[in-house]
Amino acid sequence: MLLFLAGCSTISPYQPPAVDLPQTWQATAPRSAEEGRWWKIYGDPALDALIDESFKTNADLVIAAARVDEARAVLGEANSFLWPTLDAQAGASRSRLSKKTATAFPGFPSEFNDYRATLNVSYEIDVFGRLRAGRDAARAELEASEASREAVRIALAAQVAKSYYAMQALDQEVALTRETVRLREEALELQRKRFRGGVISEFELRQLEAETATVRAQLPPLEQARETEEAALSVLLGRTPREVMEATVKVAPGEVKLSAPVVPEGMPSELLLRRPDLVVAERQLAASHAQIAVARAEMFPSIALTGYLGRESAELDNLFIGPAGIANIALGLTQPIFAAGRLQARTEQAEARERQALAQYQQAIRNAFGEVRSALAVQARSRESFDAQSVREQALADTARLARLRYVNGLASQLDVIDAARNLLAARIARIEALRQHRAAIADLFRALGG
Repeated sequence: MLLFLAGCSTISPYQPPAVDLPQTWQATAPRSAEEGRWWKIYGDPALDALIDESFKTNADLVIAAARVDEARAVLGEANSFLWPTLDAQAGASRSRLSKKTATAFPGFPSEFNDYRATLNVSYEIDVFGRLRAGRDAARAELEASEASREAVRIALAAQVAKSYYAMQALDQEVALTRETVRLREEALELQRKRFRGGVISEFELRQLEAETATVRAQLPPLEQARETEEAALSVLLGRTPREVMEATVKVAPGEVKLSAPVVPEGMPSELLLRRPDLVVAERQLAASHAQIAVARAEMFPSIALTGYLGRESAELDNLFIGPAGIANIALGLTQPIFAAGRLQARTEQAEARERQALAQYQQAIRNAFGEVRSALAVQARSRESFDAQSVREQALADTARLARLRYVNGLASQLDVIDAARNLLAARIARIEALRQHRAAIADLFRALGG
């Protein structure tokens, strides 16, 4: 009868839900670098060093690793329930009985000692699979924790790369603006001499002063943004409070180096299911499925074997000699009969949690493919934007050169020169920003692809 009930109580084995996936990628993506170290694609040793540093000291990654250790310990505990429990017990007691009760007999001592030493064993026979299902749930949770740690690692690398290149872009913009301010001030000093010599009017001089002040005013916001980005990156790297306040982050000089190699079209889209957050959702679904088996098994009998083997004596000297041996073995069966619906409610809770986990898994897949599609588009468009900004910068550089030449020959006004210089500075900053966005798009795409 027990075997029959055990067969009736077993839920169907877990199978990952089928997902309607596109057959292949419909666009190209950067090729993954060695062993998942996708940031090697940038070819920047300074960035490599910062990401390695973040993997050692970032607080979020340390927390994720600790959660993996916790989940591994939970699995170890779940595995232990499948084995017998053995423990040693020793005790000594002294008792005194009343001589004024019905159990008092003449000639029997009213005071006596009792010494006892036993080895106790207990074992629950997992007929209905409750303990095995608990172990399966713990294993799935461990695998989910490991995938979650990998998701944190990938996201951390992407964020460090984006922050690093944001700092690099700000360094370039600050340097460019400072050089522009220096050149404008040198030109302004020359025009002041020409004004004093009566070559130019006060109107032209004031125009130059205003334009120089305008460029100078662009510098403090850029320097502020750079300081803010460096502080954020220091926190991301997990540095100490003193280092956050005092230390600097080393950033290599910026170079125009676009990194966008592609993989052949036709890669199976099932590869995306290895994305860590999707693995987390799927493993949590598996754990929820196992918890249903745990809840259902609680409705059926639990069978426990217990026993002990040891010695007991009224005298300590006789505890380990003579006929002081004692032993016991027992089989216990407990069948819930009435619990006011509590066990059924637990089963319904577990089934509801499985439905939630299934919906979350399906939604996570939708989000993942949506992120990949968006990241592919941003990566492609950001490259096109950088190319366009490069052409614009070159055209405006020629325009500024020709405007100065025309001004020297009296064919253009100083206002034309100022406008051309202003447009060139804006174009150079826009090109730097386009390069930053392109590099950030590469990081976002690798994060969307799960590293």
